[in-house]
Amino acid sequence: MLLKTFGWSFAITAIGLALAGVLWGWKGLAIVGILSILEISLSFDNAVINAGILRKMNAFWQKIFLTVGILIAVFGMRLVFPVIIVAITAKLSPVEAVDLAINDKDKYEHLVTAAHPAIAAFGGIFLLMIFLDFIFEERDIRWLGWLEKPLAKLGKLDTFSVVVALVVLLISATTVATDVAHGGGDKSSTVLLAGVAGLVTYLIVGGISSYFEDKLEEEEDDDEAEEAKGADEDGEETKSAANNARLNGSGGRGSSGASVAGLAGKAAFFLFLYLEVIDASFSFDGVIGAFAVTNDIFEMALGLGIGAMYIRSLTVYLVRKGTLDDYVYLEHGAHYAIGALAVILLVTIKYEINEVITGLVGVVLIAASYWSSVVRNRRLAAEGEGSETKTEVTSGV
Repeated sequence: MLLKTFGWSFAITAIGLALAGVLWGWKGLAIVGILSILEISLSFDNAVINAGILRKMNAFWQKIFLTVGILIAVFGMRLVFPVIIVAITAKLSPVEAVDLAINDKDKYEHLVTAAHPAIAAFGGIFLLMIFLDFIFEERDIRWLGWLEKPLAKLGKLDTFSVVVALVVLLISATTVATDVAHGGGDKSSTVLLAGVAGLVTYLIVGGISSYFEDKLEEEEDDDEAEEAKGADEDGEETKSAANNARLNGSGGRGSSGASVAGLAGKAAFFLFLYLEVIDASFSFDGVIGAFAVTNDIFEMALGLGIGAMYIRSLTVYLVRKGTLDDYVYLEHGAHYAIGALAVILLVTIKYEINEVITGLVGVVLIAASYWSSVVRNRRLAAEGEGSETKTEVTSGV
């Protein structure tokens, strides 16, 4: 299964590194390799978040995520997006921006860096909303109960996460955005506008995907109600049909809805869009950080693209292995890592933070949540064995 899931990643890595060696020599090969590792280390938490969403989709949309999605991730976010940002901020045509990226790499790097406050505000607020909506939601399983329980109570207030995000945005615009190192000057209005755009994007894409999910669940409930009604009217016939279905390898709800097969249609499409926006927000720090290694957009796209391919494969692997079901705190750790990344992005509007620190924060939080899950599983297993032993002793008596 490992080779099947990561096969394309291994193949793309081999082809990409070979291409880098032919085009740019040993130096280019090393740069592409470093950028690949940078992307993987910065985006590991992205894989966990994506897995939580991707497992709701059917096999077709999971393949779309790995094929069309990776093209968007590599060519869209790692190659085209920086060029578009330069074109907008420098008021250039796309052709002029591409020419600048190829023939005047230093100026291109300067313009992308100057656009960092807007990029960081958009991505920071978008990721912050993901974290807030998770932490303010009432859930049966809690990792840090002392923190999550009171926050879940606050989350019962409508639009509370939006209010918190807007307050954070206002604080950012009136503090770190007033004297920006990237490009210099007061970027308060830019940060406010970009932050609101990130918030609106989250509400639109997330809201539409949630709407179609809810609509699909309602259809499933209606189907179940009709099945139950039919069972009451003709119990023996229904029982016989169920036995036949079981013998043929099909399950009850899996035959009618997406609860077993996964979401499809409009619901899956908007979830796919939601995934792509999340990936875009996660890629901001990687694209900006890549300029510390190279200012060649093609080396950057190839290196970050290889790393993005591994993150996609890892996402599918987590879904197919059921890792999030086995290690229940992983999703918590990933969301805390998202919250940390959101804060880091907003802080980098004014202050530079090394990418190593950004990557380590996510790795540490996910590692801690994984270990907590392992401890929980061992405790539950021990309690189960103790309960069985007690039952046997009681029966013996």
